[in-house]
Amino acid sequence: MKIAMYQPDIPQNVGAMIRLTACLGLDLDIIEPCGFPWNDKKIKQSAMDYMTLVNYTLHSSWESFLVKHEKWRIVLMTTKASVPYTEFTFQENDILLAGRESMGVPDDVHNVVGGRVLIPMYGEARSLNIVNATAMITGEAMRQTHLLE
Repeated sequence: MKIAMYQPDIPQNVGAMIRLTACLGLDLDIIEPCGFPWNDKKIKQSAMDYMTLVNYTLHSSWESFLVKHEKWRIVLMTTKASVPYTEFTFQENDILLAGRESMGVPDDVHNVVGGRVLIPMYGEARSLNIVNATAMITGEAMRQTHLLE
């Protein structure tokens, strides 16, 4: 199982995602272009000393990411899904894809993923922070696939 970020906007979220993946023992894929100039110093400030504990890969484009992961199933975490993450059946070869903080992912990404999941929101709330949402969904995915044992 892996986590991927599609064109992230906020370097602090990338740092927090590095910490999350390091703590869970998962690899991280970051699909460029990012909404900020990639700066190792800024990322390291958020990731702290966790940067050396995680395998992360920068992909120059969505297309290059797809080519490298053609044998993986991509599961998009999105507010536009109809299936709650607790009702989805995860697999060990899933990549959990987080969309861009400001706008999610474009339709062409929606059209090629192997699954879409959402976190049901209370009342008029729209969405959680991308790292918080990823942590919730990843916890369920790892529980289902016994990766937490």
